[in-house]
This record gives sequence, structure tokens and C-alpha cells, in this order.
Amino acid sequence: MTLEELKDSDFVVGMKETERAIEKREASAVFIASDCDERISAPLLSACQASDIPAIQEFTKKEIGRACGIKVKAAAAAVLKKC
Repeated sequence: MTLEELKDSDFVVGMKETERAIEKREASAVFIASDCDERISAPLLSACQASDIPAIQEFTKKEIGRACGIKVKAAAAAVLKKC
């Protein structure tokens, strides 16, 4: 999945919102910043693996934030499943 696909999808941005989307099984894919601290990314990666959700770690916090249309960096974002 690419940042363009993230931009064109319904998504949530931020660690807490991404965690909620995983827990509620609303996420179809999760972007985790490659420059994110491991103590932050490890729980998200574990949750993705447990829920069989693809985790993409190819992009920086700045790139994810920009793709989500926010002016600050974002450590994580989740693409939401289509209803």
C-alpha cells in the first residue's frame, strides 16, 4: 500500500486512534513510521500481527503526516475498512 492509497482512503491518524481502529477491527492496513521509536511501534506491530492486519513501515513520520493532510508529523495511521 502506498501513501497515495492512504490519501484516497478513509483513515484515522495518530497512535491512539490507530490502536482503537485495530481493537475494533476497523483497520484494513496500518502505517507505522519507520523513524518511530521502537517502544512506540512494537505494541502496534504486535496488535497488527495478532489481528492479521498488514503493517507498512516504509515511510517517515513527516511523510505519513503529510499524506494525512496534517501539518505535524504522525507516528501512525490506519486505513479503515470500507463498509
